[in-house]
Amino acid sequence: MMNETETHDMLRAVFDVLPSMVFVVDEDVKIQEYNAAAAELLVAGRTTILKQRAGDILHCVHSHDVPEGCGRAPSCKDCIIRNSVGEAFRGNRVVRLRTKLVRDRDGDRVVMYTLITASPFLFQGKPHALLVIEDISEIAELHRLIPICSVCRKVRDDKESWMQVEAYFKNSWDVDFTHGFCPDCLKIEMDRIARIKAERGAPAGSGTP
Repeated sequence: MMNETETHDMLRAVFDVLPSMVFVVDEDVKIQEYNAAAAELLVAGRTTILKQRAGDILHCVHSHDVPEGCGRAPSCKDCIIRNSVGEAFRGNRVVRLRTKLVRDRDGDRVVMYTLITASPFLFQGKPHALLVIEDISEIAELHRLIPICSVCRKVRDDKESWMQVEAYFKNSWDVDFTHGFCPDCLKIEMDRIARIKAERGAPAGSGTP
């Protein structure tokens, strides 16, 4: 059995080994604690990060819209991070939403596609939320235009190779496909089979494809 110090060290190690950015926040999205992945992105000391609102520390482009900072500008009403945390507190449930996080880095706007998870919990009798920010920018590439041949429907990858759609997704994302008929194509196929049977003199409704 581990003693209290060993348990604390174990939990801290697990917290820091998580690859996504993880924050413990209050209802105003002020950071109470964070893990190593978050520290790597923020590049700031603990005294700078702790007790600050997430938008200010993450350098959200809207955190400078008004002097009061994160959560106070009109655009903050649509903030997925703030709304997810608020919904988690209000409904006492886990909230998962996707959003595009636009950050200000040395005067340049940096876009990060993220999956936001907010999970409420109590610590020392006070409500908190675990805020997880996963970088899904690579997956979001699927939302970009993919070159596809208008005749044979093959897809071109980054290496200028042309392949079937199924092969493209399998190679790029390890996605497998199952095949079937949509209602429109099923009707066309059944009509085709009926014509073939009619031409061969067989009853149109006999048998199955």
